[in-house]
Amino acid sequence: MGLLLPAWSGTLQLQVQDKNGKPLPEAIVFLESAEAKAAAKPLKGVEVAQVARQFKPAVTVVTPGTSVLFPNQDTVRHHVYSFSPAKTFELKLYAGVPANPVTFDKVGVAVLGCNIHDNMVAWVLVVDTPYFGRTDAAGRLTLDNVPNGNYKLRTWHASLPTGAPAAEQAQAVGAAAAPVLVKLAGSSI
Repeated sequence: MGLLLPAWSGTLQLQVQDKNGKPLPEAIVFLESAEAKAAAKPLKGVEVAQVARQFKPAVTVVTPGTSVLFPNQDTVRHHVYSFSPAKTFELKLYAGVPANPVTFDKVGVAVLGCNIHDNMVAWVLVVDTPYFGRTDAAGRLTLDNVPNGNYKLRTWHASLPTGAPAAEQAQAVGAAAAPVLVKLAGSSI
C-alpha cells in the first residue's frame, strides 16, 4: 500500500543558526496551519529510555494524543516526572518498563527530570502538525512532501531559556521554494 500525498506538495530546505550565526544542530522545526493541525495524528512506538543515567533521546517530538513509553535500561531505579503545563506526571521509582505509557495530549514543551538523579533532563515537544523535523550537525533540515500553502514556521531548541516560546515566522511552501535561513535568538551551543 502506498502513501497518498497531496496533489501539490513541496520541499522546504532550512538552515538554522544560533544567535551568533553558527549552525544549530538538534533544533526542532515545525510548520503550523489549520490544515496541518487537521492532518496531525498520534504517533506510534515512541520511547524515551533511561540509559547510563541519561534520557535517550534528550529531545522527543510528538503530536497530541501520542503515548510515550519510558523504559529504564539502567541497573538503578528512576523516578521520572514532569511538572510542566504541557504535561504533569510522575512515574515513581521503577526498574524495567512501566506498565502504562504517558499520553501527551496538550501542545507545548514538557521538561522531564528524575527525582533521584538531578542531572537527568530531557524535553518532549508536543506539536500540532505532522510537518516537523530535527536539524543535523550542520544545522540543516529538509522537510519533504509538505502541502503547498502558508504556514507559521516555528523553531525550538533546548538551549532556549526555560519557558521561552518557539521562535516563529511566516513561511510559504510551494513547488520551487528557496532555502530558508532561520536565526534563533536566545540560543547558542
